Amino acid sequence: MTLSINAAIASTVAHELGVDTAQVLAAITLLDEGNTVPFIARYRKEVTGGLDDSQLRRLEERLGYLRELEDRKQTILAAIDEQGKLTDALRTLIVECETKARLEDLYLPFKKRRKTKADSAREAGLEPLLDQLIDAPTNNPVSLASQFVCAGFEDEKKALEGARAILVDRFALDADLVGEVRERLYNTGTMVATVIEGKETEGAKFKDYFEFSEPFHTLPSHRILALFRAEAEGVIHLSLDAGDEQAYTGMIASHCGLDTSSAWLADAIAWGWKTKLYVSASLDTRMRLKEKAEVGALDVFARNLKDVLLAAPAGQRATLGLDPGYRNGVKCAVVDGTGKVVDTLFVYPHQPQNQWSQAVQQLAAQCATHSVDLIAVGNGTASRETEKLASEVAALIAQAGGKKPTPVVVSESGASVYSASEIAAKEFPTMDVSLRGAVSIARRLQDPLAELVKIDPKAIGVGQYQHDVNQTQLAKTLDAVVEDAVNAVGVDLNTASGPLLSRVAGINPTIAENIVAYRDENGSFASRAALKKVPRLGPKAFQQCAGFLRINGGKDPLDSSAVHPEAYPVVRKIATATGLSIPELIGNTAVLRTLTPADFADETFGVPTVEDIVKELDKPGRDPRPEFKTATFKEGVEKITDLNPGMILEGTVTNVAAFGAFVDIGVHQDGLVHISALSTTFVSNPHDVVRSGDVVKVKVIDVDVARKRIGLSMRLDDEPGQKTTPARTRERRENKQHTKNTNTRRNQPAGGSLADALKRAGF
Repeated sequence: MTLSINAAIASTVAHELGVDTAQVLAAITLLDEGNTVPFIARYRKEVTGGLDDSQLRRLEERLGYLRELEDRKQTILAAIDEQGKLTDALRTLIVECETKARLEDLYLPFKKRRKTKADSAREAGLEPLLDQLIDAPTNNPVSLASQFVCAGFEDEKKALEGARAILVDRFALDADLVGEVRERLYNTGTMVATVIEGKETEGAKFKDYFEFSEPFHTLPSHRILALFRAEAEGVIHLSLDAGDEQAYTGMIASHCGLDTSSAWLADAIAWGWKTKLYVSASLDTRMRLKEKAEVGALDVFARNLKDVLLAAPAGQRATLGLDPGYRNGVKCAVVDGTGKVVDTLFVYPHQPQNQWSQAVQQLAAQCATHSVDLIAVGNGTASRETEKLASEVAALIAQAGGKKPTPVVVSESGASVYSASEIAAKEFPTMDVSLRGAVSIARRLQDPLAELVKIDPKAIGVGQYQHDVNQTQLAKTLDAVVEDAVNAVGVDLNTASGPLLSRVAGINPTIAENIVAYRDENGSFASRAALKKVPRLGPKAFQQCAGFLRINGGKDPLDSSAVHPEAYPVVRKIATATGLSIPELIGNTAVLRTLTPADFADETFGVPTVEDIVKELDKPGRDPRPEFKTATFKEGVEKITDLNPGMILEGTVTNVAAFGAFVDIGVHQDGLVHISALSTTFVSNPHDVVRSGDVVKVKVIDVDVARKRIGLSMRLDDEPGQKTTPARTRERRENKQHTKNTNTRRNQPAGGSLADALKRAGF
């Protein structure tokens, strides 16, 4: 890629990100040199002007798209030039093209294609007939056509059809016209959904789309995916209402300079609109809506995954993991503070065995024997009943004078995937597959990040419609989130598993395995420098990974910090200036706060890097994750029928979407806090208020037992049925705008704010 092209790309991306072109150019250079996003974001701030990991990820994505666009431009230019049809004007249009869609529009007239009716008509000499019909709109079309009757077009009617085919072909190959029609349809058209007769019961979960319409440009990501899912399942029929057809035919006539006083031309334009331009524009609109939905969905998935991975770790506390089940029993595993499995067993407290008392005694014995501090209960089938079992176990231990363990409900998403994985088989080759899930549940409470990296991110369950988006892009997006999360926290080099190490910047699965093998053979790493002895871990890999790996109790105290080895000389300079040793300097807030970073900066390490070093010395190896705490569920509230509007409960945020947050309040059915009920002030993005894992207080607003829907509010002064606050008024106004349509009137669903919110969720 030439320097000029890189500069052009950098200018485009800089405008999109709202940063300087020089910053983007610097980042592009670093990426092209093989540097990873985490490394650039953390250790090359002075080079990029402080671009963070999210900006760098966006930059990396757009860089790939724009480079593909440039490559495609060169291919198309060469193809057209080979045909001898590349004019200076066309070259300029192609070179200045900003999107792949526009580029393909420009190339369409020159692309090889199967012979069409328009081609046959041209070969038969009917193009002059069309020109006469256009130039002399008042002449009789049949009379003109009589002069062009020929083989294949044996009468005036067929000759006129041939001329019409040529005209429509001109429409379809006019890049500017196609683009104008496409944009108008997308910006003014409406998506209309109607239920397919006989599918009302089978497709009840899509009830809110049985009679639905909304402008394309206002459709949010989750609703687009819901509509396409309902269509794919054969529940609804989707149609794209372009609006006033006369506006489109007028646009075509004006663009092509056609006189619609000619009935023949007017009819031909209408025919071309219906059979060609509407069809192509509709297909493009569906594609754009899908792309828009995927971008929005991937953003939500990424945010939620990040929250899950960076959830508060319980830490090194002995934990009993319970994987609930009925007939096959509850799978149980006890792990010590380091995550080592010390015992496993099955208990059968639920139907059909109903060995409740025996299960309580067995689990209490395990807790007492291994000094269990936490009981992690998977949130799947029989979760609520098993949580009650755990509470009785905890109460029994407390009655006996022991330390009462704390039961915590843990998401078990992906636990079964881990159980049957190659990673689990290597960790526990002789353990029953079903018990491995209990181990995963226990460990993910101790350290969610360290355990969840063993699971395909797509299996963690962080959003709706995961299977409806581009799976390659989904994997790429989620993998980037995992990489950023792991490197933000840092990894203990001497205890990390292979899967965790493989997520560190610069370390691939092969190098990770080599690190573990070297550690097994030679014992713990005494220093970061010892990493250089690991096979296939070369200088570049060491540069990328060293700062994210921690060695606690090693020879050099800086090895346990996020200070990169390349910057150790800066720390020594600071130590010399303060007259302190490095151990005395670390954690010495009083001294560190007196330092002026600029005094220690030079050409290699600028002020941003020195500022980071000082912060790290103040709190070395600090964990960016929040403090661990759990929600306390209200006694006597165990199922949805126990809920009453007006109740105030404590719960844990399980998922955050564009329209609000789902909260587990202990009734085995998450409730929804709509975005309008998250705060007393306006909220544009739910992630600005809550994140997965947060413990929050909520008020029950709506309960729909039949549909298993619970409406909640984090505004505790809200009253059930109340819709008079500014946010509620705005929500009602937005809903009214969404349902406005000239062709279809949508029935207003019952259920108040809950139904409105779930309508946005795509249920």
